[in-house]
Formats: sequence, structure tokens, C-alpha cells
Amino acid sequence: MKQNSRLVISQPHNFAPASPSISWTSGSSPYLIIFVGGSSVKLILSTRLRPGSVFGCGFLCNGDCHDHLFAVFILYSSSDFGIYDIERSHVPQVVWSANRNSPVKMNATLELTTSGLVLKDSGGTATWSTDIGGKSVAGLNLTDMGNLVLLDKNGGILWQSFDHPTDCLLYGQKLVAGQKLTANASSSNLTEGVLYSLSVTNEGLFASIGSYPPYDYYRFYYHRHNPYIAYDATKASGNPCYVKLVEGALVFYVPVSNNTSEDKEVAIISNDLTVQYRRYMRLESDGHVRLYDYDGLAPEDDVLNITKCEYPMGCGKYGVCINSLCSCPNNRSETNYFQPINYSFPDLGCAEFTPLSCQVSQYQSFLELQDTSSTTVDWSSTTDLEIIDPESCKQLCLKNCSCRAAIFRSYDGKCFLQTQIYSFVNKEAARSDYHPFTTYIKVQSTPKENTVLVNSSVKKKKNKTPSLVLGFSLGSLMFGLSLIAMLVALFLRKQDDDDENEKYLDQVPGMPKRFSYEDLKSMTQNFNRKLGEGGFGTVFEGIQTDGTKIAVKRLDGFGQIKKSFVAEVATIGSIHHVNLVKMVGFCVGKSHRLLVYEFMSNGSLDKWIFHKTYELLLSWQQRKKIILDIAKGLSYLHEECSQKIIHLDIKPENILLDDEFNGKVSDFGLSKLVDRDQSQVMTTMRGTPGYLAPEWLSSLITEKVDVYSFGIVMMEILCGRRNIDRSQPEEAMHLLALFKKKYEENQVLGLIDKCCEDVRANEEEVLSMMKVVAWCLQTDFAKRPSMSMVVKVLEGVTNVEYEMGLDYSFSGAKLCEEYQNHGGATLLLPSVLSQAR
Repeated sequence: MKQNSRLVISQPHNFAPASPSISWTSGSSPYLIIFVGGSSVKLILSTRLRPGSVFGCGFLCNGDCHDHLFAVFILYSSSDFGIYDIERSHVPQVVWSANRNSPVKMNATLELTTSGLVLKDSGGTATWSTDIGGKSVAGLNLTDMGNLVLLDKNGGILWQSFDHPTDCLLYGQKLVAGQKLTANASSSNLTEGVLYSLSVTNEGLFASIGSYPPYDYYRFYYHRHNPYIAYDATKASGNPCYVKLVEGALVFYVPVSNNTSEDKEVAIISNDLTVQYRRYMRLESDGHVRLYDYDGLAPEDDVLNITKCEYPMGCGKYGVCINSLCSCPNNRSETNYFQPINYSFPDLGCAEFTPLSCQVSQYQSFLELQDTSSTTVDWSSTTDLEIIDPESCKQLCLKNCSCRAAIFRSYDGKCFLQTQIYSFVNKEAARSDYHPFTTYIKVQSTPKENTVLVNSSVKKKKNKTPSLVLGFSLGSLMFGLSLIAMLVALFLRKQDDDDENEKYLDQVPGMPKRFSYEDLKSMTQNFNRKLGEGGFGTVFEGIQTDGTKIAVKRLDGFGQIKKSFVAEVATIGSIHHVNLVKMVGFCVGKSHRLLVYEFMSNGSLDKWIFHKTYELLLSWQQRKKIILDIAKGLSYLHEECSQKIIHLDIKPENILLDDEFNGKVSDFGLSKLVDRDQSQVMTTMRGTPGYLAPEWLSSLITEKVDVYSFGIVMMEILCGRRNIDRSQPEEAMHLLALFKKKYEENQVLGLIDKCCEDVRANEEEVLSMMKVVAWCLQTDFAKRPSMSMVVKVLEGVTNVEYEMGLDYSFSGAKLCEEYQNHGGATLLLPSVLSQAR
């Protein structure tokens, strides 16, 4: 069958009864349609739209089909037969989804009972459900308008998807005051983004960006367009205002009575009557609002009808918009601080040559842009400081690590400190702002090389006597011969060890692919594409013949490498989990040992939480997701493998992030395999100071040492600093001691990373997670939770009163550090395979 062929299936009903119950499973037949590229839909309900278009409801997955959404989508066909003749080459358009922030896996189930709809993941965990207030459901229906509804026995609506919009507004659907559309993270990532929203109030329609403070880049006030409509018209009816999509137009309505048929059409926000079938509207991930036909085509102009320079990201990060043209910041100085991300597409924004870093703030200065402001500064409502002159404004920005630009208005001496960078706009293109203003963009300079003056009057060396020269030469010769003999012995011994390694690895079941050294040399361009260094090796980027990127770690040196190399390959080579870095293969030979991993485009976690580079900031949602990912990976190692695997070196450097910021545990060179019937194991101390549990001093450990290390990492993610930071004052050097102090003062929130600006909106979640941290850091390992329990708590599946009786006198990390500093008999081994990417 050709790729563009169509798949004929039988017609699902557009109504499903709820009594007694019915369920559907993701990724299973019947009614499974697979599209070109691997996407698929499992149809539950469908209804005809018009020739060539069909509304469908069911499970949908994009691309590799790891994640499934329960969604309403539009399917396309090339004939009048609708669902019987689906175009497999045309990917469905999602117009509503129940679980876009919590996708489910293969074999998840949707259950329809008299109590409503419940979506459960493959493990049976409920991820989404409807709230119908205890009423009884008779059936589930998908209307011709794409509205998914739960009905009672009389046909009344108990619940409908139209009341829970995501990023789309369908034809005939109302977006009511108090509701909003939120854009997807990107066109390929259907999770909820953090930037753009479109909301309705009883005053009008507003498009906003989630900056700090939030900024409305589009405002529509209905009373300004209709002065004869009473401003408080909604008080008479008690009903909210709303917008509604009709034929080619978005219309704002004010209810003037309880009879909705008398709602007053007060303004047409956007009108496009040239196309008959503009049937749904989407808030895009770039902030634009576009009308779509059911064939998925959109006009060039969007609903908001504003200029490019009025969009917060009209020219991308750091881009300067002048009369709808984009360029990079430049003050005609000799130094260029920015370059286009893509010279062919200036709209994508600009990148810094040298990223900002708080560690070297003494080398920061400003790039001055006259008559230029930010697209997200609302001067009419800002409450920022009023100061005297621009120099003071710049100094305030220099002293604030989070500040990335200072914007000064000379008209009234106002200074706005901007911590998030979007596009800038030249005064000539600025909207409703004619006052002179200047933007000072903070830039990072390279420190000048220090010139070392050497005293020219160096004392001349005395001439050696011939006898001394002869004695030195003979001694060197003897030493050289002895050294050669030692190297030959070591080489022969090494050959024996290599043979042992190869024989051992060949006997381990489930081994990954064995690469030849020449193949890896070719894939890495003779090991010239260096990604980083760590432990005893260097990591290189490689590209396989099929175009897939890989990370190749070439181990340097010997000694502990042999043991850890074998442990790494034997451990991670035979296990697979979405939150563990996948080992693609390995290479072992007479003089080479290399490990081949999946490529992790965002590197290791430490650079995102410690280095304070402004391009490397994690949002609250990203931090929360990474914490959960680490917990799931450890839970798998501890409880789901045939042998219990204790990692023994959990730290941010060993947590890697893919392009979607999914966290994956890496580096198993120090791991310990333990039989399931063993409750404790005796082993030498290993790991990294600062992450070691206190029971290491007895050398008798359990998997709870990983729980302790996880607690440290979790705390570091939340606080944005290392557990032991010698650059801090003595009283703040140890984060654990600071945690105890802040807990006793009821000021735990003061520890949270100041760069994580959306924490303020999630204080309750933050406090809850800090209690999980304390639970994991209990000095008595028996009081710490299992990692599976941590996962359940973080997912909200279980609600354990773990805070009862917690001990906040943490001592583990500091104790282990002191033990090392005072010459403990057991060696602390660094991870020899860290930072593999």
C-alpha cells in the first residue's frame, strides 16, 4: 500500500451508552488508523462535518506514539464518504484534549460509567476525570459541532468539552468571561505552554504573555467600540460576556437579559467573509490567533490584526523590530555582542556571543539602544522605581543578577528592570508611546588577559661541570631503562585484562551493540566533535550512518576504569526505562574502551540549575517534571529490575536532559547489584561528597542511600544552588543547615531559586515538595520513603502524612565531607563515567 493511500474502516457511532459501563484501550483495534509518520488515532466516536472532513473523538498519538491524548480532532478524507475514506497522509488536527499535560501510554483506558468519564494510565492510575456533581450519566455524545457531551437520561447536558477549552475555539462555541485559551508549547509539543493566553472578561478580550509581570499585548474593550452599551450591562442579567466564532468572524457579545437570544452583538473583533468555512480558531505557540478551515489551511492575517512589532516575540529573543523588519541589537560599536540565530530567518531572534553569567558579573556592561523599548513593558501601569538618572537605572540592573535589561524613560525618570527577554521595538514602531526612552541591554564581556611583567635581570645559571653532566646522563639512562621494563610488564598485564573483559562481556545476556573502534572514529570525525569531559573520559558527539546522533565516551587511563566499565555495560546495557539514559553500544579492545549512549541535546542538569546563565533557566513546571522523572528512574532500578540496582552516585551531573527536558538517570559505573532477599549490603564508600548518606560511615547500606542523594538533588533543583557552596558566607555554606534554620523560622520559601519566577504562583506545591525533601533526608534511613512512594506522592496519587515526626537535624552530607577532610580510612571514589551525553 502506498503512503498516500487511504484506510477504509467501519463507522463508529457518535453516541455511546453509559449503562452499565463501557471502556476503550489506547493503541488497540478496532477503529485504529495509522498515519504516515507513525501517528495514529483510536476512534471512539465520530460525526460528519462536511464533504472531506470528520470530527473524531478518541486516543491520539503523534510521531513515535510514546504518549497518547484523549482528544477531539478533525480527520480528512478526499471524498464524500467521510470516515470510510480517511487520508492517512493528512495528520489529524487536535481541537480539544483532556490530558495534554498528562499524556498516557499504550494500553491506557477510558472508562464511561454512570458516574462519568475516567482516563487511566496503563498502570491503572487515574490521570483525568469529569466532574458531574454526583449526577447519573446515561451516555456520551459527540455533536456535529465537535462538542463532547455527557448526557442524562432526558438528554440534558451534564458536562461538555466546550466548557473546558484548550487552545482552540470551535464554530458556535462560546469563550465566556473567566475562561481562556492557552497555547501549546510548540506546534509539535501539545502540552500547555507557559507563554500565551487569550481570555475574556466583562470588559473585553485580552491576549497576554506570561512574563513577570504579565503583559497584555492585545486589548479589546467593547465599550470603547459601543459607547451606547452600558458598561455594566452584565449586572442586569447576571450572565458573563463572551466571544463566539460565527461565519468567518469573531464576535463579542454582551448579555442584556437572562434570555440568551437577546444577547447583544456589540462588536466584530475580526471578520473574514471571503472564506466560507473558517470553522475554528487557534491560539498559536507564537502568540498569533488564526482562523482555520476544516482542511487545516489558515489565512496569512490573524484575528488580532496587530503589527509584527506588537507581538512579544515578533522578532524573537533579543531581536529589534523596526517597521516590521527584524535585526539584532547593535550600537555601531567595535564589539558585536549578538548574532542572528539564522541569518536567512531574522524573525527567529538573536543569540549572545557570550552568555550572561552571575559568576563573572564584574565583566558585565551595557549595550545602549536609543529610542528603543521592550515589547512587554506597559508604562501606564508599571510600578517600578522612579529614579533620577539613567546611570542609577543601570546600576540597579548590574546589582540584580536576574536583570537582563534596564529600560529608562527620561520623561518621568522611570526605570523598568527586565528579567525576561523578548523582542525590542524601536520608538517609531511603538504603540501609543511617544516619550523618549532608552534600553540598556546587559552584555557579558570577556576579561582582558593580564599581562605578566617578568624581571629582565634574571640571574644567569651557573655552568655545570663536565663530571656533573656525565653523572646526570648515566642516571637518566638507567632510569629510562627501568621505566621501559615497567611499561612492558604493564602492557602485557593489560592485554590479559582486556581479554578477560571481552570474554566476560560476551557472556552477559542482553548486551547492546558492539561497535568497532574504526566505526566510532568515523562517526565522531576522528574524535574531533567534543561535547565535554568528566571523570576519566571525554565525550564526543557522533552521527550514525542513518543520521541518528549519539554520544561517545572514550575512557582515558586505567586502574578503576576496568571495573567500572564492565559494571556500566553489564548494568545499563540490559535494562530499559524512559527515565534511564539508553546505552546504544560499547567498544572494548586491546587499547580502547568506549561507551555509546543516546544523544541528550540539553546536557546535564547541573548546568541548568547552578551556572546561572540566563539562557539556561528552568521554569517551575520543568523543575517539577525533572524531579518526578528522576524519582521514576530510581524507582525502576530499586523495585522493578530482576536484581535491585543501587545507583550510588545520584547528583545533578548524572541527570541528563533530552530536547523536551525529560530527566534521565545516567552513569552506572559505581552501581551495586543486590539480590532481592538482601536487606543490606556491605561495600566500600563510593560516590560524591555532599550527596552521601550518613550510614556510609558504617559501610552497611541499602537502596535508601539513593533516596538520600535524591533528596539532596531535589533540594538543589528547588533552591538553584549546591548543597555545599564554599563561595557562600560560612553561615550559608551548608544548605542542609540553612534548611533547618529556615524551617524553624517558617521561611522555607526564602530558599527557593530567585530565578524561578513562576514559583510565586505555586507556593503550596513548593512547600509540599520541600516536605518530601525533608522526608528523603532523614538521618535514620528506615524513616526515609521508598522511591515508589516518592513517585506516588509527587504524582498526587497518595497523600501520606509524612511530615509527622520529621527530624530536621540533617547531618549526612556535612558528616561525610568532614569524614573525608579528616583522613577517613575509606576512599571516596569519584564517578569515572560521569557527564555522558
